Amino acid sequence: MPGSTWRTRGRIPFALWLCIVVVHPAASLLFRLRYRHAERIPTTGPVLLVANHVSVLDPLACARLVFDAGRIPHFLAKQSVFKGLAGTILRAAGQIPVARYSTAARGALTAAEVDLRAGNLIVVYPEGSVTRDPDWWPMQARTGAAHLALTTDAVVVPVAQWGPQRVHDYHTRKLHLRLRTPADYLVGEPLDLSAVRAQVAAGRPIDAELLRETTEHMMARVRNQLSELRGEPAPRAVHPAPRREQPGDLPGSAA
Repeated sequence: MPGSTWRTRGRIPFALWLCIVVVHPAASLLFRLRYRHAERIPTTGPVLLVANHVSVLDPLACARLVFDAGRIPHFLAKQSVFKGLAGTILRAAGQIPVARYSTAARGALTAAEVDLRAGNLIVVYPEGSVTRDPDWWPMQARTGAAHLALTTDAVVVPVAQWGPQRVHDYHTRKLHLRLRTPADYLVGEPLDLSAVRAQVAAGRPIDAELLRETTEHMMARVRNQLSELRGEPAPRAVHPAPRREQPGDLPGSAA
């Protein structure tokens, strides 16, 4: 890769190298990654990348997208992934565990805020788990990503992805090992949140209404981009999110 791309990633600690050694070739074997407008991901400064969630394999492909764009991805990931040696490596690599459906999830948001203020890039799946929509459209999202967008000055980049669900179908719990399965990514223009951020700076409280408005704004962009990728209109109705973690839920990033 070009030297300039390597420089934008900064110093890479040993634990992160271990992750790269696993993720980079795995993503290359599983997916034929096709990017649209990857150059919209800023090469420096805090970035909050929000994406739809179609497969438990999304983090592999999305990590490769971010890495190829010259950044190191930090994920908000389900706490159950952080066990044993793998958990130790993930934490040392800058990944952030989330205790979903509990008050402890607030600690993960605080850690993510600190990470963004340090100038890093965080990947968030606002849906919290793989979509339950039978046709793979984004389901109702949680508000953690909106909280991060309103409490930091991170550039918020919406990303739509389509393809990883062909390798692992979350709905049927079936793995279809096909090498080089097409996986498409459309990186959108950064969201303009200057007006609402100014309102927050002037004293507007970050309450449930504002978080929901901001979340819907972000996810509308993601849905529109996914519609463009798929070449079909998105449905008007949004599938509801599960109220609690369900038996058989597999590891996935969450907000």
